[in-house]
Amino acid sequence: MTRGMRRATRPSPPGDVRRATRPDPPGDERRATRPGPPGDVRRDVRRDAVQGGPLWPRPAGLAVVAALAGVAGWGFHRVFPGSELFLAVVPAAVGPAAVAALTRGRPLWLALLLDLVLWLAGTIPLYGTLSPTVPADVVNAWHALLTTLLPAQPEPELLVLVHTLVWAAATIGAEILTRTATRIAAALPALAVLGAALLLGVDGEGSNLPVAAALFVLIAALALIRDGRSPVWLLAGIPAAAALAGLALVVGPLLPIAAEPYNPRQDADLPPPARVDSVSPLDRVSAWLQIPDRELFTVEAGKPQNWRLAVLDRYDGVRWTSSARFQPTGGRVPEGEWAGAADVVRQRITFGGLPGTWLPAAERPEEVTGVRGLAVDPASGSLLADAKPAKGFSYEVTSRVPRPTKADLLAAVPVRDASLTAFPDGPQERLFRRLAQQAVKGAGEPIKQAYRLQSYLRTNAAYDVTAPPGHSLKGLEFFLQTTHRGTSEQFAATFALMARTLGLPSRVVVGFRPGEESGGVYHVKSGHVMAWAEIKFEGLGWRPFYPTPGRSGAKDDHEVASSAIEESEKLEGEFAKGGSDRPKQSQPQAADQGEQAASGPDPWLVAAVAAGGLLVAYAGVVVAVPWRRRHGRRSAPEPAQRVLGAWRQACDDLGLGGEHALTAGDVVSRQPGDISAHLHPLAEISNFVRYAPEEVTDAAATEAWQRSDAIRRAVRARKPLLARLRDRLLLR
Repeated sequence: MTRGMRRATRPSPPGDVRRATRPDPPGDERRATRPGPPGDVRRDVRRDAVQGGPLWPRPAGLAVVAALAGVAGWGFHRVFPGSELFLAVVPAAVGPAAVAALTRGRPLWLALLLDLVLWLAGTIPLYGTLSPTVPADVVNAWHALLTTLLPAQPEPELLVLVHTLVWAAATIGAEILTRTATRIAAALPALAVLGAALLLGVDGEGSNLPVAAALFVLIAALALIRDGRSPVWLLAGIPAAAALAGLALVVGPLLPIAAEPYNPRQDADLPPPARVDSVSPLDRVSAWLQIPDRELFTVEAGKPQNWRLAVLDRYDGVRWTSSARFQPTGGRVPEGEWAGAADVVRQRITFGGLPGTWLPAAERPEEVTGVRGLAVDPASGSLLADAKPAKGFSYEVTSRVPRPTKADLLAAVPVRDASLTAFPDGPQERLFRRLAQQAVKGAGEPIKQAYRLQSYLRTNAAYDVTAPPGHSLKGLEFFLQTTHRGTSEQFAATFALMARTLGLPSRVVVGFRPGEESGGVYHVKSGHVMAWAEIKFEGLGWRPFYPTPGRSGAKDDHEVASSAIEESEKLEGEFAKGGSDRPKQSQPQAADQGEQAASGPDPWLVAAVAAGGLLVAYAGVVVAVPWRRRHGRRSAPEPAQRVLGAWRQACDDLGLGGEHALTAGDVVSRQPGDISAHLHPLAEISNFVRYAPEEVTDAAATEAWQRSDAIRRAVRARKPLLARLRDRLLLR
């Protein structure tokens, strides 16, 4: 060793500040690259890096990116609540992370090519094979989900969209993590996936607040890893982030807020009304009555009900048809207007010889299981299969049968809907109006008019299965003026049209009487077919009326219609007592208000407030952490520690905190003159500290921090505000 080198490495006396600040020049590469001596600058800089070396942060970061994509994909659980969602999410989240790890240092095009191959291979578990329709399904799945009533059927044609979104988020995030020095930019694609899940899952069951909390914790972990933190920081930071997320989960639902989230399905183009079968169910009534013993289906239920099949609300003068806009669904049926008391009826229906694709159920269903390719009309609750069910096919239905009080019925007010009171052009309208006004003479209240009209038809015409079929205006005119005999087809159609002339919104329902009961199973045959009419009231929804007389005369021959007729007779008696006792407000409104109060705040807004709280907390963290780190370095107990802290702070301010392999000379050589003027003396003091930390004085530490503060001011003067904000938010 030369005399000059011995002089350079021999520490100065403790009080000699001049010699303490005059070590060998920091650019001495010969000394910097020689391993072993205590003056090895590269080794000393690496000592300031994350404990554990450079091996663990990258795979840990890739694992976090894969978890981010997977958790964001799980946000679609409100769209697809079943386990099939795992098949779409897991392969798409894990594959790109593995590719990024294997192709590190390789061209980007090679990584993307491998990712594309894995994306296509990941669709095989969904489809069961390699399907050539995958690209088209990805394009069409958006609109299909926007026209689907949640939960959606877990069909491959829909799940492939989730698979693709998660794959894209994992691929972009993994490549950003591997090929850039950003901190949390790799998490942004996962946040975009969660945004898509929130939009598509507005109508779904459950909440995405836990998903948002998990993403917050994972983003915090990613920021700590990419910031070069040691495992000790992770062990402390991740539980702290988890505690903050847990607090948001607890406090969020308690916030007194409520709003209606935006639902993109409101702006989606629904399929146009379509004729479901070539033969209307109403046209089949007379034909079924001619062969009454043909078994159509069986129902296992706790109590008898009328099993509705089809709802027909449009009339063109020849036939009644449906304006239903059927939408696919995984089993949930949107609620109707009635929000009051109701009986829950569970049924298991097994097909026999029932033709067509309509699915019978009691009243308005709220949940259906066991039907793949199920579609429902949200307005009427009608159910439809995508293909004719085979004999022996079974499914389960849960229905709500409204149970309004007398006060609800007496206060009923018909809704205003021109499409439900439309009468086709023709001379018959005058006849229907005249007879209707004659039937309801003296009844001013709408509900009383409906009851009077029901009684008029039941007492002025007879039930006859041999009557000629048809429900055209000409045929119904013949029924009213000449034969006065018909089946429920003519009675229901006539009631609906007469009600429309009075301004009562009406429709025709085709269904079946309860059937023959045997051991808790109702056997429904073709002879049990019947049609009835319904009128729509505000708050009550659709209320049934049975204008068809019983086969034995005045009394009907099944309990459901009989109880409805008895109820209507009692209510007419209530009207006869005078109108002063009529309630001023119907019970459904109060029940609805109570239900809204009990349901709590809307989950969508709770999620938004929780996200806002997390952002505020994150802003507080990014302000407090740098200040605390700088304060800790400046107030270290030993002068040597304060000098090294000033050097680290200067490197952080220069944006070189993560480049731990640079020598002090490298750091100085990269900077412009106004910064080098302070950085060079600071580097000399820092090098001296590394060689002889026990000889450092308080004066040297004070000078080091003066140089560091000057560097900080120079950097801030050179760097734009947006760039400084980006650095502060841990975005690089």
